[in-house]
Amino acid sequence: MSIHPSAVIEEGAQIGQGCSIGPFCHVGPHVVLHDNVVLKSHVVVTGHTTIGSGTVVFSFSSLGEIPQDLKFKGEETRLVIGQRNRIREHVTMNTGTEGGGGVTTIGDDGLFMAGCHVAHDVHIGNRVILVNSAAVAGHCVLEDDVIIGGLSGIHQFVRIGQGAIIGAVTMVTNDVIPYGLVQAPRGELDGLNLVGLKRKGVSRADITALRAAFQMMAQGEGTFNDRVTRMGDETDSAYVKQIVDFVTAASDRSFLTPH
Repeated sequence: MSIHPSAVIEEGAQIGQGCSIGPFCHVGPHVVLHDNVVLKSHVVVTGHTTIGSGTVVFSFSSLGEIPQDLKFKGEETRLVIGQRNRIREHVTMNTGTEGGGGVTTIGDDGLFMAGCHVAHDVHIGNRVILVNSAAVAGHCVLEDDVIIGGLSGIHQFVRIGQGAIIGAVTMVTNDVIPYGLVQAPRGELDGLNLVGLKRKGVSRADITALRAAFQMMAQGEGTFNDRVTRMGDETDSAYVKQIVDFVTAASDRSFLTPH
């Protein structure tokens, strides 16, 4: 364990083996740092915040502060950050609210670039990338392998399915299907994240099935939900069925649909 003399570690904080806490960091009394967490310098970790092993937090980040929500009345809520995340300079992540379940969660192996914001009651999966100055509003869900482009904003209560990619300078106000590609200033569903699928090693047969499914969502008969339900009855692809399950699940928002 390495703690710089200028760092403030309040009584009650739990610091794991191999942690490194740099100059002028502040760690609150209810914070838990698991093994090998690195706080570079001038990092504030407060509230009921847990950070998983191997996570590195860069200078001037603020983790575990109270929500930016006027309904918050000081109730005890939490921020739980997983393992091996890279949290770059000036990133902010808030605890949850009582009305939103009381906890904000971050998965493993994420990259949160400079100036990103993760609001209260957000749930982020594994291997997620938030590019510089991206902002995720309260109660959102970002599934595994999602990429959010720089200067983009995700509206509260939006769900973004696994493997989706959001282009830079995009406002997303509705749910995004798994493996979707969204771009334009007012986010539009322009296709599939084919590059991400290929990098993941998805088979040609599954990619073909996904492309056919996307065409069916765009041009089939009936409503969007009707087309998606019918799509699930006509496919054996696990990837297509994942989209069907995502669309038919409960949501507080409507969906971005293909143009």
